[in-house]
This record gives sequence, structure tokens and C-alpha cells, in this order.
Amino acid sequence: MRHYLPELLAFTILPFLIVQGRRTRRRTPRLPEAGGPVQGIAGAERDGAPLSLLAIGESPVAGVGVGTHEDAITGQLASALSRRLARPVHWHACGKNGATVAQGLEQLVPTIPAAKVDLVLVAFGVNDTTAFHSPTRWRADLRKLLIAIEARCSPALTIVSGVPQMAHFPALPQPLRHVMGIKASTLDTVARALVATRPHTLHVPLELNVRDRSLMASDGYHPSAAGCTAWAALLAERIADHRI
Repeated sequence: MRHYLPELLAFTILPFLIVQGRRTRRRTPRLPEAGGPVQGIAGAERDGAPLSLLAIGESPVAGVGVGTHEDAITGQLASALSRRLARPVHWHACGKNGATVAQGLEQLVPTIPAAKVDLVLVAFGVNDTTAFHSPTRWRADLRKLLIAIEARCSPALTIVSGVPQMAHFPALPQPLRHVMGIKASTLDTVARALVATRPHTLHVPLELNVRDRSLMASDGYHPSAAGCTAWAALLAERIADHRI
């Protein structure tokens, strides 16, 4: 029952939340996806054995909120890993603004090169939260996505990034922010439990101080380049603890 607390809360003030949601969508600036190449090499000057990184996800992987993919989460994670592991990192960003996990499975996975990679970053959750997808549906969709990724590129390690803390998104007014925050936290708990059942898969909570406006883009909804740097540091720290 606790997994459905967001639905119970939302039901009591549903008309007001609908109005708030529509108003927020109208007022929030629409930022473009990042420009530039969707793949590259970080630390090309290093002598270590190259590491391959693929990121698949929603708007942060698409680079919404930053200028280029080097400043987005994929490029930033590649740079952080290259520094920590003292080796080059080949990176490839496969993202779509507004994508849910199910849409990622349908639209993004088929575009992934069918070749083995060392590391996959999976970053979804905000759009499944705003769509109010049930915990059961979220778990089933995420499980299918992970299975499809494994079948396509056999990663040595898959990192499932935590669902962002929407309770602190500046763009969202109260009480919409509170309800979305609880919903996002619920989906993150489900993701963590699912990942715990799968080998070579790691859940990394997205524990950033998003109250710091410098970590958010101008729309108050997506991470800035500084936010992606902090996020990449969290991920790289956990990844470095594993042999890849």
C-alpha cells in the first residue's frame, strides 16, 4: 500500500494538481537537446586500456540543459572515469527528451550498436514519475529494458542511476512538487529493489543538493553542466569500486 501513497495523495487534490501541471508546462522554458557529437573519447592521451561507456536515458542523456554532449552526463561521466581509472573512455550517448522507460526500450535500444561494451548507464525516471506510472508497470518496464540492453551489448557492469529528487525541482510549485517528490522516491525504491536481484547491475542513488541552483539549468528542471559534473562524480566513485 505504501507504494501507492502518491496516488492516494494526488487523488484528494487531483483537480488542483492538473491545473498546476498545465500551468507549469506553459511557464517552464523549453530547452533544446545538446548539440555536437553524441560520442567521443575522454582521456585520449592516457595509456591505459580503453573503456567503453554507453548511456541510455531521458533528457539528461539527450543533453537538455547543457550546450554539448561533452557537458552532459555521458561526456562528464567519461571524463570522471578517465581521471579516476587513468585510462581512455570511449563514450556514446543515446538519449531522448521526454522518454519513459518503455519508450526507451522501443525507440532507443534498437539504435544501440550490437557490440559488447564495458559499462552502461541507465538514466530514466522523471517521465515515468510525471506520467504517474504504477510501481508495477515501472518495475516491469525497467526489467525489460535491462534484459534488452544485456542481450544487445553484454555490458560488464550496468549502472541504474537513481530517480532524480523531484521534491526539490525549482520549476515545480507546491503541492505538485511534494506529490512528484514522493512519487519519484517510490519509483526509485522499486528500481533499487529490482537491481538488487540482477547480477552485474548497480543502483546509484542520485543524492545531489538540487537546492543549489547552480546545479540546475535555467528551466529549474534539468541539470546544468555543474549538476552533471556532480552527478558524474557520484557515479564514477561507485563504478571505481568495481572491477571492469
